[in-house]
Amino acid sequence: MNSCAEVELNLQLADRLLGEAAADGCTLAVLPENFALMPKNSRDKALHAEDPDSGPVQSFLAAAALRHGLWIVAGSMPFKSPEAERVYGACPVYAANGKQQAVYRKIHLFDVKLPDREESYQESWSMYPGDELVTVDTPAGRIGLTICYDLRFPEMFRRLVDAGATIFTVPAAFTRVTGEAHWQTLLRARAIENLAYVVAPGQYGDHADNRQTYGHSMIIDPWGRILAERATGDCHIAAEIDPDLPARLRHEFPALANRRLDN
Repeated sequence: MNSCAEVELNLQLADRLLGEAAADGCTLAVLPENFALMPKNSRDKALHAEDPDSGPVQSFLAAAALRHGLWIVAGSMPFKSPEAERVYGACPVYAANGKQQAVYRKIHLFDVKLPDREESYQESWSMYPGDELVTVDTPAGRIGLTICYDLRFPEMFRRLVDAGATIFTVPAAFTRVTGEAHWQTLLRARAIENLAYVVAPGQYGDHADNRQTYGHSMIIDPWGRILAERATGDCHIAAEIDPDLPARLRHEFPALANRRLDN
């Protein structure tokens, strides 16, 4: 998606794409980070922050899951935090019956300065960090929930594997500069080293805050093969997930069982 500063327009786009995915035979859909809102000022997210399991964006997600018959991993959206001016980047998950199954709050916040590129991001100015790892069982397998910058912290993915994850979702709004350099490499590394699927939908293009995002949504299998990819455009990509493949590969190629360090 190329989300804008108007929530209603973003929800209309998300609903269209979810409908297209359902018509394509999908049973699980993953939305990008900030799918509902990419504001001009990052603290404007607080104006749309919702309580868990209550609010217009979550009502939309519950209704969309039921209407389209989809499990939805809802990228990220603003949830209220202990500080009024900062929000959690929250990823709620809905079953196809419209019931919320889990919520993950983004742990790693993107506080980065790239002096050579004249780019600076201070996510902690408008966002509050989560502190809990979350997995959720779905028809495709147990998902380890992550968001964007979490991708750079492999220890988090190992802990999710230890909690039984066979799929990682990585909804993102990766910047164009860092995406060109690292996006595919990091996604494939997380898949290969953990013998897990990676589903990574991304924002693309220019946004109201002058950010340029990289796009290149991908689905990667546990052997590191890219099953589907799209660089830009409001669209869905799809691939078949074999729920038994991660366990089979982990048995045949027991790298995880051969670990000798605790962390």
